[in-house]
Amino acid sequence: MSAVNLYEKLATFSEHWSPRVVSSVNGHDVMVVKARGAFNWRSRTDTDALILVLKGRMTIKLPDRDVELSAGEMFVVPKGVQHCPIAHGEVELVIMEPAGTPNTGDPKTAASKPHI
Repeated sequence: MSAVNLYEKLATFSEHWSPRVVSSVNGHDVMVVKARGAFNWRSRTDTDALILVLKGRMTIKLPDRDVELSAGEMFVVPKGVQHCPIAHGEVELVIMEPAGTPNTGDPKTAASKPHI
């Protein structure tokens, strides 16, 4: 096992909303993601998702409120809660969720999650 430099990993790709797996913890994927603009509304019926902002600013829209996040802040989206992430400019994130969880909430429309 060796240290993982998240910023070096983020520098290896430019696609937005296309997660890359950098490690795993107890059956969970630890991923880096570049985001820009709005993603889609979705929910995960059986798992929470941790979102940590490394760079930039984003809003997590929830049915009853908005959660504002800046670099160094994180939010856990509870399982079953509809949400829509919106990146203000380019945002760099760490996301952690169980391995194999589709990023759109639907396996048919989910992005692949290559390991880097």
